[in-house]
Amino acid sequence: MQNFWTACGHQHLTRNERGWMSTTPDYWRLWLGRPELALVPESCKAENRLHEALLDAPLMQVTPAQLKSFKDDDARENYELFLRFRDEVESAGSLEAAYMLWQKSGNIQMPPLFIDVVVQAIVCNVLADVQDAWVWRAAELLFRRQRITIEGGRVLSGDSETLDSLKATGGLGEMGRLLMEGGATLKAVDVKVLHPDNAERYFAQREGLGRYAFLLDMTHELQNELPHGLILSMVNARSGLKALSLVLARWVQHFLGVAVSIEPVQKVDDPAWRWHAGLDVTATALLNDLYQGIELDAKRQQQLISLFKLRFDNSDDMRADVRSKTVYLGLAMNEQGLLKLKPQNLLLNLPLVQEV
Repeated sequence: MQNFWTACGHQHLTRNERGWMSTTPDYWRLWLGRPELALVPESCKAENRLHEALLDAPLMQVTPAQLKSFKDDDARENYELFLRFRDEVESAGSLEAAYMLWQKSGNIQMPPLFIDVVVQAIVCNVLADVQDAWVWRAAELLFRRQRITIEGGRVLSGDSETLDSLKATGGLGEMGRLLMEGGATLKAVDVKVLHPDNAERYFAQREGLGRYAFLLDMTHELQNELPHGLILSMVNARSGLKALSLVLARWVQHFLGVAVSIEPVQKVDDPAWRWHAGLDVTATALLNDLYQGIELDAKRQQQLISLFKLRFDNSDDMRADVRSKTVYLGLAMNEQGLLKLKPQNLLLNLPLVQEV
């Protein structure tokens, strides 16, 4: 997968003895080429000098005086954020170690963009041996906000930023935006649901608008009515929920070193329910209410995309008071139909026997 998701820089990282990702000079050079740091015609001489110096020696120490001489305040702030980010990652020793330190601090100072790019690179490490397009598409939920739509009983997850851009520009960029603002009618962009017929095309997409233009079917299961009023429930073989379950299980194993299995379920019917964790803000609130026995109205029920059962392969990895109990997870969209999964919740909120 070396040529996939290259914008996050995973191809410029190396694995340490623990299997976590350490940086190289080329990784930091890639950051210097991002739009937030790249030189523009308006860049002042001081910014040009510092940019060229960092390209030559990405780990060089930068003095406050060098930044103070910048004429543009926004450029100065971007470099300050980048340098703090660089220094914290280098001090931690790996992207994973830095990510855990940020999450455990309870006061993350890094911009969400920085965190999402780090998560994307870590996901590339977690899924390095996986060739399944559904798993990689499901992994996008860990660092890309999704827009959920219900069509014909199917739950479809699309990249929010991509869908918003397509709606505003017709897929033609700034020119399309200007045309639509002028009243022109543009041909609708065809956004495809990931399917065996286009899975290879998903992997062939490079950076740009088409990179995140595939919808993921997150329908829970398929139901067939049989004679005599019986209903046969069949798990969707290409369910995005199954693919997401695999990603999340690997995420836990990679960071915490404990093996777990995760499976999607439609409901929780467990009188011994002892532990749960929401995978996003909305799901956390919903699960808390369900655990307290508070009945959800129809509107809030519709926000729930799926529930999951998480089981530890080795119950000795769990706290003694909940050992062998099932951990329930929830995934939900907000009132606007948006989903921002928080993968750190699985790292901070599991009942581990000891802190990792």
